[in-house]
Amino acid sequence: MSAARHDLPEADDFTRAYWDAAAAGTLLIRHCRACDRPHHYPREFCPHCWSEDVEWRPASGRAELYTWSVVHRNDLPPFGERVPYVAAVVRLAEGPRMMTEVVDAPPETLRAGMALQVGFRDGIPVFRSGG
Repeated sequence: MSAARHDLPEADDFTRAYWDAAAAGTLLIRHCRACDRPHHYPREFCPHCWSEDVEWRPASGRAELYTWSVVHRNDLPPFGERVPYVAAVVRLAEGPRMMTEVVDAPPETLRAGMALQVGFRDGIPVFRSGG
């Protein structure tokens, strides 16, 4: 019997489009047609103007590092096999911030504002240096 994985999402009817797109290599964000502003995390209404006239749109995949923490211990599978890893908040080129993981970048090379580009691991958005 394999251990439960705590890094994989449980899609529901609302988020299924997001996770299906991520599995295909596309990052989606919500965009309000009423006030023309993007937002993330996905919601069924706009957090800026409260309109329910929102849609999914592809994001560019570019971001900059906002803040991060190097995680040295996590007992939940499969995180224990990945330590140390970088848990981060990035600012997407479209404006919203997003919680994620920075991969393939040694922690000592990280700096606020550094350019990042989305990648996907097991259908989950992660970010790499570059962009």
